[in-house]
Amino acid sequence: MPPIVFVVDRRENGKTLAAVLKTRYGLSWAHAKRMIENRHVRVGQQVETDVARRLKVGKSVQLDSGMVEVKNATPTTTPPPKPKPKPVPKLVRLPGQLPDGDGVGSLLAAEAIVYADDTIVVVNKPAGLTTMRHKEEAEEFGRGKRFLPKTLADLLPAALGAPTRPVTAVHRIDRDTSGLVVFARTRAAAEHLTNQFRKHTADRRYLGLTRGAPKSGRIESLFVPDRGDGRRGTSRDLLTEDGKKAVTHVKVLEQLGPFAVVECRLETGRTHQVRIHLGEAGTPLCGERVYDRPLNGKPLPDRSSAERPMLHAARLGFVHPATDQPVSWDVKPPEDFAELWATMRRRAGDAG
Repeated sequence: MPPIVFVVDRRENGKTLAAVLKTRYGLSWAHAKRMIENRHVRVGQQVETDVARRLKVGKSVQLDSGMVEVKNATPTTTPPPKPKPKPVPKLVRLPGQLPDGDGVGSLLAAEAIVYADDTIVVVNKPAGLTTMRHKEEAEEFGRGKRFLPKTLADLLPAALGAPTRPVTAVHRIDRDTSGLVVFARTRAAAEHLTNQFRKHTADRRYLGLTRGAPKSGRIESLFVPDRGDGRRGTSRDLLTEDGKKAVTHVKVLEQLGPFAVVECRLETGRTHQVRIHLGEAGTPLCGERVYDRPLNGKPLPDRSSAERPMLHAARLGFVHPATDQPVSWDVKPPEDFAELWATMRRRAGDAG
């Protein structure tokens, strides 16, 4: 008859060796104590004679042959306990009206909050509103930062009905870019989301209106703070120490005469990444005034009449930090983007 072997499960974790044997095999205290003291029990590979030895989950315990009646024993392998389902995050009931305070509240319409629960909030940021204050800027102004224009991060707590509970931006989109951005409402959610954005597993897709049509495909380059003319951009020195890899996947959705509608999927998330890659491809965004020229060259002509860079964060997807389930949202471009798109389509039709 072979020896009996079992593995300590979670319910037995921290209990004494004698107590575990008594419970598992229906023994008396005296029987369990006698087995241990007479060297008939091994924990791991070592004979154990201490009846008060505390066991840890996952430890292997072996009983010499004939010490107990197997038919009275519980199964030698205990199935692992089913994982407890993560609690469903509680949805937030938004106030009927967002704060207007010093007038900046009008920048954030009620429908701008796309989704909110007690761990995250997803917002369709309007163009013209800064996502959050950079740490360096806040430190520079100190107490005077209260006189600076409100950011989206400043407005959200009151909009969510919790003015004293700040939110944390785990990524940013440019001030003049519209579209989806997620904020964390707990430290755990912030860490979870930050890790996803750091590993580039979040799904981030932008729509853009460009001057000319870029080639569909993958754009990869090495970004530096100064490409040589004071602007961020691609370095020609592939060994530069301050360079950061930037990858954008570009797809032309529609050719509209001298313009185009493109979708840009971010593989990385560098500052101004889409604007730089499209500009350096010779097809800058309509309304672009910074990344609209070659190195030390003149700005490319812009006949679109766009008053801002026409870029919209249309899709955002990630794993929800509370449920571990994939979630995603899509939002349509704002009015100025949609109107310019329609105008370009109409003119292209008339020209055809």
